[in-house]
Amino acid sequence: MSLSAIIMAGGEGSRLRPLTCDTPKPMVPVLGRPVLAYALMLLHQHGFHEVGVTLQYLPERIPRAFGAGERYGVRLHYCREREPLGTAGGVLRAAAGARRPEETFAVLSGDALTDCDLTAALRFHREKRALATLVLARVREPLAYGMVVTDGEGRVRRFIEKPGWGEVYADTANTGIYLLEPEILREIRPDGPCDFGRDLFPRLVAQGREVFGYVMDGYWCDIGDQAAYVRAQADMLAGRVRLDAGVRIAETAQIADSAQLDSLCWVGAGAIVGANAQLSDGAIVGAGAIVGANVRMARSVLWELSLIHISEPTRLGMI
Repeated sequence: MSLSAIIMAGGEGSRLRPLTCDTPKPMVPVLGRPVLAYALMLLHQHGFHEVGVTLQYLPERIPRAFGAGERYGVRLHYCREREPLGTAGGVLRAAAGARRPEETFAVLSGDALTDCDLTAALRFHREKRALATLVLARVREPLAYGMVVTDGEGRVRRFIEKPGWGEVYADTANTGIYLLEPEILREIRPDGPCDFGRDLFPRLVAQGREVFGYVMDGYWCDIGDQAAYVRAQADMLAGRVRLDAGVRIAETAQIADSAQLDSLCWVGAGAIVGANAQLSDGAIVGAGAIVGANVRMARSVLWELSLIHISEPTRLGMI
């Protein structure tokens, strides 16, 4: 049975600028693939093949890159938001524009990297007979995330939006991954912006509705800033993410014999690494990029068709 999902991919990614000045956040490359591609791979792996995608910022870029979704084994439907609708409002619009979900459907953020076991989360959702299940992840720095407090049965009791230390009652963050019953669409107000975390879910919890939290066992990273962007790729190279990281060194890459590369680097197709260059500790070289002679790269990302080199000292003299 094919399941349905909606990916929220309309955000501007302002905290990732300048990387997102002319690139939608879901199109930011992670080991040579747009981060959105990993969400599609995950959905296909767990039987979600009908996928709606909400668009707003630079909306033409994602359909141009992904087309109808055949490459990822899914069928994509696109829905453009011409005005901000909020996360829930965007999902309501996407559900109306594509095939309206008739059974449980998933909602994911298109700008997070995760290997969440959606099959296990779906099993939990059905066992609890939930209206909505929020997938939660344990985090080390709770002050940076919206936290969700659940009881011993997993029922959501409270939401805390980016708490102070005196408000830290849980370490489970809202990942933006949801499993929802189709009747929840009737709860989304169509007359203005509506957000899942700030509006819809708190209202349903206050009404005593069946809203549960499932604590995932796996990797999740919100690629919200440049530090997280670099860290997520290093985690993939270190094997901390149960997703296909692809070939570490492309066959068509040109690596000088004297260059030194450790096991935690990645070099894309057609890239050039010059003499005596050193790549280590999560260095990423995009397709067609050039790393000049004697350059040392660590914990950094060079996008495709970019160049990094060491300039020769300028000699000044009398004319």
